[in-house]
Amino acid sequence: MTIVPDARDAPAILAALQPEPSMDPSLEPSPGLSVEPLSVEPLSVKPLSVEPSSGPSTVPLPLPIPMPARLGPPKMPLATRFGTAFGAVYRGQLARSKVGRIPLLFVASFQSIGILVLLRGILDVDNTTAAGQVVAGSTVLVVAFVALNLLAQRFGALRAAGALDYYLTLPIPPAAVVLGTAASYATFAAPGTVITALLGALLYNLPITGLWLLLPVVVLSGVCLAGLGAVVGLLAPRPELATIAGQLGMSIVLFLGVIPADRLPEIGRVARDVLPSSYAVDALAAAFQPGVDWSKVVVDLAVCAAVGIAALAVAAVTLRRVGTS
Repeated sequence: MTIVPDARDAPAILAALQPEPSMDPSLEPSPGLSVEPLSVEPLSVKPLSVEPSSGPSTVPLPLPIPMPARLGPPKMPLATRFGTAFGAVYRGQLARSKVGRIPLLFVASFQSIGILVLLRGILDVDNTTAAGQVVAGSTVLVVAFVALNLLAQRFGALRAAGALDYYLTLPIPPAAVVLGTAASYATFAAPGTVITALLGALLYNLPITGLWLLLPVVVLSGVCLAGLGAVVGLLAPRPELATIAGQLGMSIVLFLGVIPADRLPEIGRVARDVLPSSYAVDALAAAFQPGVDWSKVVVDLAVCAAVGIAALAVAAVTLRRVGTS
């Protein structure tokens, strides 16, 4: 093989090698000196011939780049704190729930107010124990509609769509996913609980001085029912079954919460003792009575808190198991 450079590039190469004229006046030639022009002969370029080598190639190979020593297996990112993870999930679900906030506010409040108005014409107003039970049961029903019914539907839809894997890839506690989703729905249902409690107290002539107890009752019953709703939605194989189970659970909370305990049959009393939301109803009903047994109220709220923690733990384990299956 013969490589022949182009000879027309020689003048350009020589022009590039010539020194530039100096602008210094001291370097100008004297008047008496004669400067002959420099004659440039054309550059003769000999063809470069490449002969094949008879022996093996002696081109040295590049040295291998030393790899850094591995210090161990790659470290996974640390888990996010519960408060930070809860806030992130809450804001994300809150932005999604803004689309249906008006129907949520209307439905969650209208059914409880309708029950109060319906029972107002049947119940004896002078019976403050029964009246307080009705108002407290209707108020907790708003929480059950959101935390039990809607959350079961939400997690059932997430499981059917395969969206649980997204949350499992994030370094956040699964309990924060459950509680953050429930809190986003409860934000729009919170006005309904206040309106139901105030309107019920006015309809049944009940004192409102103890309504400050509404805050711990709503929070603890919401955590308890949210954990149960998440477990129902995660265990349901189809979203339709999750919807039916959530509505059935809300109906149980309605009947066992609104009807006074002394008017239930024996099997109804046993079912009421098992239902955790009934303890929240009893704690709120005590706030409408003239003499409040605070020791009983503390015990009822403690039962709600214990069931809520256990329900969140079960929901977190179920979330991991369903997402990785």
